Amino acid sequence: MPQSHDQNHKQSALDKDIHTDFAKEMTYGDYLQLDKILSSQVRQSDEHDEMLFIIIHQVSELWMKQIRHELAAAMECIRSNDLEPAFKMFARVSRIQQQLIKSWDVLSTLTPADYLKFRDKLGHSSGFQSYQNRLIEFTLGFKNAHVLAVYQHQPELYAQLTQALQEPSIYDAAIMAMAVRGLPVDPECLDRDWSQPYQPNASVEQAWLTVYRDVKRYWDLYELAEKLVDIASQQQQWRFNHMTTVERIIGQKQGTGGSAGVAYLRRALDHRFFPELWSLRTEL
Repeated sequence: MPQSHDQNHKQSALDKDIHTDFAKEMTYGDYLQLDKILSSQVRQSDEHDEMLFIIIHQVSELWMKQIRHELAAAMECIRSNDLEPAFKMFARVSRIQQQLIKSWDVLSTLTPADYLKFRDKLGHSSGFQSYQNRLIEFTLGFKNAHVLAVYQHQPELYAQLTQALQEPSIYDAAIMAMAVRGLPVDPECLDRDWSQPYQPNASVEQAWLTVYRDVKRYWDLYELAEKLVDIASQQQQWRFNHMTTVERIIGQKQGTGGSAGVAYLRRALDHRFFPELWSLRTEL
């Protein structure tokens, strides 16, 4: 059927929009710097499946950058005793974690035979060396000074990680927020060596119990706690899926870069983020 005059006019306008001269204007590719992003998948072999391996890890690192961005802003909100803006940031972190969890399903399409075709090309590189993952776990309170040795040959990264190790975690900030609101918390929880792993404390559990037993009065602290539980749950799920994917592909072999592989990932699952937010549920 022939187009009407109005249809022709609309199509002409559309074509004009599409063919706008972008010579002096920022384009989609310019803004996103796609030339850099899409040229950074440099395979070390001719194997087809190495592309998937690279992209999965690159995308994961981009999502981790966003998680760090959100957690840093949320930390400032908590320190300023302005909790509500942090809730959207935490919700976004949780959604990103879901994306990271699903990425293991895609990587699991890589069979042991596929991976072995290019594994020897990875050299000493290993996911164990992901400094962004370390920074996230330090921020969430999983402190381990021993892992810093991995970064000693990179002074700037080593300094950044050392600083993060020595700063309060987001859970430490949440405990301080309860103290600011007048809930009794042992002084040793408010001024300690932040580089050391957090140890459960009875006064912290009692403070959280007070919050959960009077949600109306402490709604913002209650919502903060539940958002942290969401993040803790997702982080454990990510760890578990990481472990099972690695086991599916390499079994019990040592990981690249000298890491212990599945054995290390299984031990990491024993750590629980924000312990009193879990133990209080038994006491309620």
